[in-house]
Amino acid sequence: MRHGKKINHLGRQAGHRKLMLANMACSLIEHKRINTTVAKAKALKQYIEPLVTKSKEDTTHNRRIVFSYLRDKYAVTALFREVSDKVGDRPGGYTRIIKLGNRLGDNADMAMIEFVDFNELYNVTKKEAKKSTRRGRTKKVADPVAEAPAVEQAPAVDTDENKEATE
Repeated sequence: MRHGKKINHLGRQAGHRKLMLANMACSLIEHKRINTTVAKAKALKQYIEPLVTKSKEDTTHNRRIVFSYLRDKYAVTALFREVSDKVGDRPGGYTRIIKLGNRLGDNADMAMIEFVDFNELYNVTKKEAKKSTRRGRTKKVADPVAEAPAVEQAPAVDTDENKEATE
């Protein structure tokens, strides 16, 4: 029975698995999407999501924690600059896994893992459509007086007659 065993060991020893996930995370940060097997993509998702959450707050302590996982200063810099800017307002769910089918050589399930905010095809902001009713509405008749353009008056010239009239 596998009670309480949450980690997929991926058929590797602990050191190899940690290095493999760190390398895959660095590649994901650099390229914003990578192709891999479904099992590795799921393991990578659990590995990188807490790191992206740490990158939202740019402190020295958080940078050191993320560096201890990734072991690549360029990936850490890219994570704290590019990725954290895009996902700053998102409360979680920074990656998406899209299944691609089976690999030809060994029939392994393949998947593409990518950052959600970097895919421009899925991030099209939809404009709110006007609410329409199934019944027709009567259109309001426009007031012709309100729509008529206002006629500008010429500026008043100060003359002796105008001054006497106003006094």
